[in-house]
Amino acid sequence: MSGSSQFKAVLFDLDGTLVDTAPDLVETLMALRSRRGLPSLDPGTLRHHASRGALGLLEAGFSDQAESEPSRMRDEFLAHYARNLWHLSRPFDGIEPMLDRLANAGFALGVVTNKPGYLTRPLLEQAGWAGRFVCVVAGDTMARAKPYPDPVLEACRRLDMDPASCVFVGDDRRDVEAGRAARVATIVASWGYIPPDEDALAWGADWQIERPGDLLAMLAGEVLE
Repeated sequence: MSGSSQFKAVLFDLDGTLVDTAPDLVETLMALRSRRGLPSLDPGTLRHHASRGALGLLEAGFSDQAESEPSRMRDEFLAHYARNLWHLSRPFDGIEPMLDRLANAGFALGVVTNKPGYLTRPLLEQAGWAGRFVCVVAGDTMARAKPYPDPVLEACRRLDMDPASCVFVGDDRRDVEAGRAARVATIVASWGYIPPDEDALAWGADWQIERPGDLLAMLAGEVLE
């Protein structure tokens, strides 16, 4: 590990940060519309909703149906998605070499996601990451999920790290809010599912990076000073 880095651990959000899960999430949404005789929608208009979870996606995907009740479709959505969560999903370009470089540099790696554990575990297995992360805190691990700090603090506890030694990378405002509340440094992954009408710089993160490959250099103090 570079002696110039104050950080010893890197925590990551999952959907929209490590893995591009939007194609399978949107495909699930289209399947539910098809079952109801509704036309498909442009996937590009829904992609940025992928970080909002099942209910957020359903609200966006059925916004043209005034009488729809998204909450009643949540179980159906999750059941379909659980059977198809690695059909089109893949790690973002540059993620694999980034994780290798961080591990080789001595950083402890963890995942903090709002995705339920029963979906998180098989997704990590399908990605070939079953043993990649020292700790995985899912959306149902703690009583409160992000944007509360509880999952981030639990990850720090499992890593036996002071929050000041950890950095949290995510693509959603909730990631930044959870990280700041836990007093860990925060980094916005700008390749993720940031809504087109939002300025991620306004979320109050410590840094924003454009590519996964920028992360190790940033942690070593080489860029984004």
